[in-house]
Amino acid sequence: MTETSLETTDSGSGGYAADRLRLLQQQTLTGPPLRAALARLTDSWLAGLLGRTRDIALVAVGGYGRGELSPRSDLDLLLLHRESADGAQVAAVADRLWYPVWDLGLALDHSVRTPAQARRTAAGDLKVHLGLLDARHLAGDPALTAEVRATAYRDWRAQAPARLPELRESCEERARRQGELRFLLEPDLKEARGGLRDATALRAVAASWLADAPRQGLEEARALLLDTRDALHLTTGRATDRLSLQEQDQVARRLGLPDADALLHRVYRAAHTVGYASDATWREVGRVLRARSARPRPRRVPGGRGGWGGRAGRGGFAQPERVPLADGVVEQDGEAVLARTARPERDPVLPLRAAAAAARAGLPLSAHAVRRLAKAAPLPVPWPPEAREALLTLLGAGEHTVAAWEALEAEGIVSRLLPEWERVRCRPQRNAVHRFTVDRHLVETAVRAAALTRRVARPDLLLLAALLHDLGKGRPGDHSVTGAMLAREVAARIGLAERDAEVLALLVRHHLLLAETATRRDLDDPATIGAVADAVRHTETLQLLHALTEADALATGPAAWSAWRATLVAELVRRTAAALAGEPAAARAPQAPGPGQRLLAEEARRTGAPALTLDGGELLLAVPDQPGVLPAVAGVLALHRLTVHTAELTGGPVLAMRWRVAAEYGEPPQADRLRADLARALEGSLDIAARLAERDAAGRGRRRGTVPPPPSVTVAEGGSHDATVLEVRAEDAPGLLYRVAHALEAAGVWVRSAHVSTLGASVVDAFYVTDTDGAPLDAAKTAEVVTAVGSALG
Repeated sequence: MTETSLETTDSGSGGYAADRLRLLQQQTLTGPPLRAALARLTDSWLAGLLGRTRDIALVAVGGYGRGELSPRSDLDLLLLHRESADGAQVAAVADRLWYPVWDLGLALDHSVRTPAQARRTAAGDLKVHLGLLDARHLAGDPALTAEVRATAYRDWRAQAPARLPELRESCEERARRQGELRFLLEPDLKEARGGLRDATALRAVAASWLADAPRQGLEEARALLLDTRDALHLTTGRATDRLSLQEQDQVARRLGLPDADALLHRVYRAAHTVGYASDATWREVGRVLRARSARPRPRRVPGGRGGWGGRAGRGGFAQPERVPLADGVVEQDGEAVLARTARPERDPVLPLRAAAAAARAGLPLSAHAVRRLAKAAPLPVPWPPEAREALLTLLGAGEHTVAAWEALEAEGIVSRLLPEWERVRCRPQRNAVHRFTVDRHLVETAVRAAALTRRVARPDLLLLAALLHDLGKGRPGDHSVTGAMLAREVAARIGLAERDAEVLALLVRHHLLLAETATRRDLDDPATIGAVADAVRHTETLQLLHALTEADALATGPAAWSAWRATLVAELVRRTAAALAGEPAAARAPQAPGPGQRLLAEEARRTGAPALTLDGGELLLAVPDQPGVLPAVAGVLALHRLTVHTAELTGGPVLAMRWRVAAEYGEPPQADRLRADLARALEGSLDIAARLAERDAAGRGRRRGTVPPPPSVTVAEGGSHDATVLEVRAEDAPGLLYRVAHALEAAGVWVRSAHVSTLGASVVDAFYVTDTDGAPLDAAKTAEVVTAVGSALG
């Protein structure tokens, strides 16, 4: 499309609509040129609608005022008129403007005001005042627009000490409500922290002349977010700012990206840039406002003019005190800054030393200091001990580590120190359990690990493992295996001893071992304990792995760690430590029913009906042996929305079961209701399959997002000496355990125990199964059972 074709083909709305459609459908114009062309096209149409008028001006404000018109953006318009203008004429002009816009179905945010009214409205409404800062004349009397714009800027600068704190509070409140863009799987590109509204707020701060944002990469980040919103509007045909899961692949293709992950990665990096600039800018605003409100007090210096002196600046007033923090690093006015004598280009350790000092003091690194640190000389390989110690000090500083680390990231310093980091920086994790991107999760794990260093003999290795444990997620293949290789490379670069490097690699390789084993394997089986002991080899390493497991889970999110999981992991560690100490592992013996189970078994024998108790999260159950018991129990628990964690079964004339369960929400059901429904299920009057299918159909309509991968059923080779261990991985759904149990029952195998682990929308369940004689399944039977369970999962 040529430049001349961007003008409307006639003065009517039909011509504008046709030209607008052609503009949006052609593929060669994208990004800022597309937004500018759409704004010019709309300017020309609106100017034609206004026609020749006196004492009236049409003004674009907000995003349209900036000439950044996205395909489905609102038209933010202000119709200005002089006090002396005829009211009827103004109303007629407004109708001539607004109705054609509405007739085309375009969103319109409009107002009609005199310059004085516009000024009064802006004084009481922050949003209006911000919009006027972007006022742009479209048509009519240009003097009116110039008057309103000049007044808006003059008032903004005069009122900045009051208005900027108001703007900051609105940004913080919005962040609390919408979350941080770069950690959201379905981010709001405009409202979330680090989004377009924050970028606009930074422009307003700059307009106040009080402070300015770090400029590097900021305009590119804002343009990328705008480009993404344009593609979202064109993909959906709606005025939306939320980048939902089901639309991300289409938006990515429209932007020429391979997939949704590449899209999120770019969006997250842009949001990180805007967020960092916001933090630095608001700190500077606070510093300036504090300085303005403080009364300067002269200090006496011997021999100075008039007897006054000291460290005096212009006007004879004292400069902010500089308190040493570390070699080359001082505190000044609430920030960590570089000392006047610091020379980053000659001091390669200074970036780490400065970040460590800032984190230990709980201070932000000043943006100016970080820009200077980016010019530091490269560290020699291997690193000198001082650099390694500074890194460990930074990682061990607790919650203040995050801000210092992200300050280094903003200028690319982390990726220069650890080139492997670039592959995980702002990398999305498509798992609802994870709160953060991969890079932020690694830093958060170090924060959590810092609180656990008193529990281990080598806190340095714990902190390094926390930082590196998911580094392999930036490469193809098993991230634990790849991560172990990368950990060895990092260890050599930073100068770790060979034995320490091997321990570090082992921690990274097995960082999931304890959590997965504890929740998916039978801890009473000697093979389980033996496998963990063979992997960790030393008690000191086991302690480190225990602390790393807890830190990793806590940094992941609430769903990844609970009192139940913590108890299971601690018990696994206790038994493994005993095995490493040489204590013989007892062979698995049939578990004898406890007193409560014996009473329930006696009641079941006497009545011929199920007997059960539900105390907290423990369900004890006794049922006369008959076909279909396990599927019936699993189905009834699913109907009552009880999540199963573990299940243990003891055979005999009466089946004894011990289940660990938790209510999905609310209070657990009464034991009498469970007993009655279980009796109905066993006698066939309760159609569990139909009830669960009905609930699944209702929930399917509400579920959104990408299609989950198909379920898998595998055999854990060596998982047990006296049972076959089946591992089921699938998308969580009502009655999943019921379907698996039904398939195992139909296959004619005995389920000795089940261990259920739910992580977000996915489950990983382990079933210890034997034949009817209590022996592990042979190869043919195992293949038959795997096929049957896979078919049941669909």
